[in-house]
Amino acid sequence: MSPQFISRPVAPEDLPAISQLHDKVFGPGRFTRTAYRVREGTPAVSPYCRAILLGDRLIAAVRITPIAIGGKPGAVLLGPVAVDPDFASQGFGTRLITEAITTAKAGNIELVLLVGDEPYYGRFGFHMVPPGQITLPGPVDPRRLLAAELIEGAAKEAHGLVAGIHTS
Repeated sequence: MSPQFISRPVAPEDLPAISQLHDKVFGPGRFTRTAYRVREGTPAVSPYCRAILLGDRLIAAVRITPIAIGGKPGAVLLGPVAVDPDFASQGFGTRLITEAITTAKAGNIELVLLVGDEPYYGRFGFHMVPPGQITLPGPVDPRRLLAAELIEGAAKEAHGLVAGIHTS
């Protein structure tokens, strides 16, 4: 019997494998990106993070970080989405994003924010945030700041600086 792909929530014991996957997919330059500033000091695992495994091998993962926008909680930052190059273009990224959004919606999250390309993420309901409405603590191409409403009207209500939610 061959191993099957299993999708499940990320567990703390997955973090070393996720770190190795990020090294392989993104390299060390990833730490300079503005989205990493938002995640600094936040828990590495939230209830919305997902992983896909083939047997014992972690092949894909998405991090979802609870954030506040303008001091108001109820939103999450999606990313990074990492898929092992050996398994690229097989739908694993799509599966992770879809499951993460579904999990966030079930957790009463109102808005999902990410930095990415609208032609790719638009199929998941993401649209460009009007320039200046929501800001990150560092440079971001305003055309790449995208949001998906999980509750109608949430994007219009979101204004201000994004900050990761730190828990003790």
